[in-house]
Amino acid sequence: MKIMCQRAQLAAGLQNVGGVVPTRTPKEILRNVKLHVADRKATLIATDQEVGIRYDLPEVEADADGDVLLPLQRLSAILREVTEDVVTIEATEDALRVRCGHSDFRLSISDPAEFPDVPGFGDEQYFSTPAAALKQAIQRTLFAADVESTRYALGGVLLDFNDQGLTLAATDSRRLAVCPVAAEAHGAAAAAVQPVVPSKAMSMIERSLGGEEPVKIAVHAHDVVVQSGLSTIYARLVQGRFPKYQDVVPRDSQTQIELVVGPLHSAVRQAMIVTNDESRGVDFRFQDGTLTLESQAADVGTSKVEMPIAYDGESIMVTFDPKFVADFLRVLEPSAAVTLQLNDPNSAAVFRADGSYTYVVMPLAPDR
Repeated sequence: MKIMCQRAQLAAGLQNVGGVVPTRTPKEILRNVKLHVADRKATLIATDQEVGIRYDLPEVEADADGDVLLPLQRLSAILREVTEDVVTIEATEDALRVRCGHSDFRLSISDPAEFPDVPGFGDEQYFSTPAAALKQAIQRTLFAADVESTRYALGGVLLDFNDQGLTLAATDSRRLAVCPVAAEAHGAAAAAVQPVVPSKAMSMIERSLGGEEPVKIAVHAHDVVVQSGLSTIYARLVQGRFPKYQDVVPRDSQTQIELVVGPLHSAVRQAMIVTNDESRGVDFRFQDGTLTLESQAADVGTSKVEMPIAYDGESIMVTFDPKFVADFLRVLEPSAAVTLQLNDPNSAAVFRADGSYTYVVMPLAPDR
């Protein structure tokens, strides 16, 4: 089989699917990407057997239908170094030949029949949601998932499909991020399903989102398939029960403080400088129109950062892990306004933005 394609498009396609390819695996064949050619269409396929991706490669010419395995790392390195626009790939029984301009490479080849299949999108029952809104919602929740937790349900993002649309939620038990998105059911798709999609798959989905076409999401008993533009992503669902996130968000608050993302993010980053693993807490003191952030760590030093705020209520102090606050702020525009809702120094604090984005953080016990 002989294939001709644009170097830039092949390189972009390999970059899109490369995030799934495992760097360490007992199955060496998974370190390849399969190029499938059928009916004058070419598709790149990669998987780690938990998450898989299919990426349609445009403008490919082939002299026959078939499959060939491409060694991801070496082929990507070749495409980075060569300069001609067109790449020719020829697969024989014993070698893979890659030519570009005056460069000619012969690589060892593996049997594509041994490569696991990745299902495409053929569902008539699915949900659709705007790509830009879903991308933003993933960015606003994924960071709160706990990829190292032994509680498997926390190692992903909950997709809560309901009559109001779709709500994404992620937690590591110390914080919770919740963000709603408009969604529409098609066919006989159930309006009340709550799959938990692993973090790696959600990251791949977020990277694939772009353009104006709606995203299609098909939920099955043990997996989910998401189609977005040229990409189709398959993922096995995380097993286990996700916490009832609605019960975690405090319903009332005694104190509400309006803040601006940019100045607050800057102050938090400064306060983080003087923290360590043993003393990672930063005291946030709100009083007399000023927010004061103070931190101290043995063998490091102390810091005190002040910024003016629109608050003239009673003095209140709460200690946060600054990383948790910074993670929330970095996914928002610097000019955006956020509302911090507090009850007391020991109760869950709630940050709200854009009317519907909710972030709950548990305070720390003061270090001093």
